[in-house]
Amino acid sequence: MHLEDLAEKAAEYRAEEAAVRREVRVCVAASCQSSGSLPVLEALTQACGDGGGTCRVKGVGCMGLCSAGPLVAVADKDCGLADSVLYRDVTPADASDIIGSVCGAPVERLRCPTDQPFFARQQKVVLENSGVIDPDSFKGYVAVGGYAALVQALSEMTPADVLREVTASGLRGRGGGGYPTGLKWSTVAKMPAAQKYVICNADEGDPGAFMDRAVLESDPHRVLEGMAIAAYAIGANKAYVYVRAEYPLAVERLQTAIRKAKRAGFLGTKVADTQFAFDVEIRLGAGAFVCGEETALMASIEGLRGQPRPRPPYPAESGLWGCPTLINNVESFANIAPIIRNGGDWFAGIGTEKSKGTKVFALAGKIQNTGLIEVPMGTSLRDIIETIGGGIPDGKAFKAVQTGGPSGGCIPEQHLDIAVDYDSLKTLGTMMGSGGMIVMDETSCMVDVARYFMEFCMTESCGKCIPCRAGTQQMHGLLDKIAKGQGAHADLALLEELCEVVQATSLCGLGQTAPNPVLSTLRYFRDEYEEKLAGG
Repeated sequence: MHLEDLAEKAAEYRAEEAAVRREVRVCVAASCQSSGSLPVLEALTQACGDGGGTCRVKGVGCMGLCSAGPLVAVADKDCGLADSVLYRDVTPADASDIIGSVCGAPVERLRCPTDQPFFARQQKVVLENSGVIDPDSFKGYVAVGGYAALVQALSEMTPADVLREVTASGLRGRGGGGYPTGLKWSTVAKMPAAQKYVICNADEGDPGAFMDRAVLESDPHRVLEGMAIAAYAIGANKAYVYVRAEYPLAVERLQTAIRKAKRAGFLGTKVADTQFAFDVEIRLGAGAFVCGEETALMASIEGLRGQPRPRPPYPAESGLWGCPTLINNVESFANIAPIIRNGGDWFAGIGTEKSKGTKVFALAGKIQNTGLIEVPMGTSLRDIIETIGGGIPDGKAFKAVQTGGPSGGCIPEQHLDIAVDYDSLKTLGTMMGSGGMIVMDETSCMVDVARYFMEFCMTESCGKCIPCRAGTQQMHGLLDKIAKGQGAHADLALLEELCEVVQATSLCGLGQTAPNPVLSTLRYFRDEYEEKLAGG
């Protein structure tokens, strides 16, 4: 299929979309489904009736403001409305009022202003289709430019051209490591092997993180397109998406997308009528946090116990079944199509000098606007929490924000003006991770926070190396003792010593970063530890 043919198809599908003059979009991502959006979708569909062929109710992906779900957006092209009316906390009983308000006065009691900072301050690249298209609709994805980047790469670019654009974009791995994507791809491409693999790491295990889940639930074709472009660039023909079984909706929509992409010729043999062949399979993880580490993930795909192995060799040289393997996470692959479509320089123009593009974050905890956001790299923590996130509810004061999950650290109020990028966060003893942010207010005890994350790491340790297996258990025991007011200053000194040993000697990233929440809380909230030691 040539670009002209795909453009023809896209124009045809857009014409079908244009015939629908009134559209009611209902968020059917997991967050809104948990609030009851499926009964709302059914009630709105019944209230709309057949609409004379000009009115349609459809399910869409995540609209972002998860704390206000179920969310419903109304667009009426005849009235000049383009998703300017958004409703929050909708129930099935509101269906007739919403349908009756189309091309009329909005239902003010349900209205959610879209000019508020939560929406206005975002810049969407990865999430540009989320909340707009039906995740299960192949036509809907093509209508907004889907698969055009893949066809462009296959018909107009060599693999080296693709690698140059990705390298020029400055994209760094969004899974937490921040390794330059172009460099990783180029390394795998240079390997002289007959068989290479692509793996999408969708094993999102950080507490409070739901970025990858939302992308897979909202725009699965976009991830598949990015994986196919990557495979073409490095010379691979087989890929796996490793996703945790606790994400059934994401798995279901990904399966649907794979099936429809194959039927349309964008997966399988002779992709888009070229000689390029590419196939994708899904592998379900059993929920082990350690399987987010790339060597443990590959072992799990191979049917082995999910345990990390020493590196080198790195996956780029010897990965899945000993073959060169490219591993990126969901968000990384979701950035690829727009980079090819708009050029690497366009992407590099967003963000900071060393951290290019945008980043998707999941805001959770004690914050007014819980949900999913996408902002340019370099946006300050204060902007994210106080402006976009709406600040702390119930008049409470901000205390700390945990970034990077169990691998990250807690940042206090005095550092809220720091830019959120890979390098700046490291200076504070934390990391960006995959994008989870847990906000805490004045009622949070930071010793308890450290104990919680250490318990998580202790439980999730695979047990292969002694520093992580025994060290996290010993650290949790000390934290528990201190939290209960039974500790001594000698315990605090031992805790700090254990942190250094576990950090320096553990085999993989789980153990190496497990002490981060403890070290950061000791650094910024040591007074709370001292208070506990004094029997407080």
